[in-house]
Amino acid sequence: MSYPPAQYHGTGGRTSAAYRVARQPPELPMKAGAASYLATGASSHGQFGLYRWDFTGAPSGPAPHYHRSISESFFILAGTVRLFDGNHWIDATPGDFLYVSEGGVHAFRNDSGQPASMLLLFAPGAPREAYFEGLAGLGELTEDEKAEFFLRHDTHWL
Repeated sequence: MSYPPAQYHGTGGRTSAAYRVARQPPELPMKAGAASYLATGASSHGQFGLYRWDFTGAPSGPAPHYHRSISESFFILAGTVRLFDGNHWIDATPGDFLYVSEGGVHAFRNDSGQPASMLLLFAPGAPREAYFEGLAGLGELTEDEKAEFFLRHDTHWL
C-alpha cells in the first residue's frame, strides 16, 4: 500500500486547521441524544465525516443495515453502546472500536438506560448530515418516500 496522490502542491504549508471547542452545542439535538458534526464530508473535502453521537440513556439506535459506498467506524467514548458486527451484539465500553467496511452489516444501540457517547467515522465523507436530520421526519413520509430517503442515503435495511 502506498500514499495517495498529493493533494497539496504548494511550498511551506498553509494554515487550514479547523478547531472546535468542547462546549460548542451539538448541531442536531434529538429526543434520545444529540449529534455533533465534528468534520463533515464537505469540510474534509470528501475524505471522511466524523460525528460525536451522545445518547441520553433512552433506548435508541438503528436496526441492522449496510452501506454500499461508505465504511463506518465506531469508537466508544463513555458508557456502554451495543454494537452489532454482523454476527453478534457486543457491549462496547470506552476505548472499544469497531470498523465496518462497505457492505458490512452493522447496527448500534444504547440499551443501558444510562448516557453514552461515541464517535462515528464515515469514509469517504458522504453527506450524512441530511440523513441524520431527516430521521426526525420519517413518520410524515409515505412508505415509498421512506424507501427513496434510505436509498438516497445509502442505507439498506435487512
